[in-house]
Amino acid sequence: MRSKIVAGNWKMNKNGTETEALLAELSAKLPDTTAEVMVAPNFVNLAGAVRSLESSTIEVIAQNMHYAESGAFTGEISADMLQNVGVKTVIIGHSERRAYFGETDEILAKKVIAALAKNMRIMFCFGEELEDRKSDNHFNVVASQLKNALYSLEANSWKNIVLAYEPVWAIGTGETASPEQAQEMHAFIRKSITEAYDATIANNVSILYGGSVKPNNAVEIFSKPDVDGGLIGGAALVADDFVAIIKAI
Repeated sequence: MRSKIVAGNWKMNKNGTETEALLAELSAKLPDTTAEVMVAPNFVNLAGAVRSLESSTIEVIAQNMHYAESGAFTGEISADMLQNVGVKTVIIGHSERRAYFGETDEILAKKVIAALAKNMRIMFCFGEELEDRKSDNHFNVVASQLKNALYSLEANSWKNIVLAYEPVWAIGTGETASPEQAQEMHAFIRKSITEAYDATIANNVSILYGGSVKPNNAVEIFSKPDVDGGLIGGAALVADDFVAIIKAI
């Protein structure tokens, strides 16, 4: 059975006081669920979040990491630093990292290898731009992103991989891929992994949808057979909305 996962990517939001308040509210309202629930605060609040959630089933994950173990990389954070504060899962490849910070497939491949070397779990993000979708090139773009960053991995590494498909045109825009579009892409991703590896790996990897998931569309999106949950942006910053999405899984 694949894991069902609802993860909240807080991005560059919430100071320390606000982080503590939101975590307390989430903990108090967390519904009984078999799904994994994760939150990704900013770097400066990771250690505090881990302490705050010591008695909770909510996992604290990181939004990014560098591929080097240490060195002259001002402003960067290593896998070891994350693990030292109790973080075991990291988001790699988010579209905003690709678009605003120049992270290429080659850089992301190095980050994946570095995280796996420390036995970290990876939530790997990928997805097409609007022009790719309009030109009917979205499947090729997604296949290329997966191949360049992940398909050179050993088969046993996939036990530490979670995938998050995020159509870039649906992030923070209010636009959402239809449940049918999400299912179509998720099924394509499993087919691509089957061809690169085998059906067992393809059927066991959790694939999340990330793109303007809200309480009013989560049930329909999550009901699709190849959609295993969501990577949530804006709605994760409001406790009641995030809780409603968790209930939808």
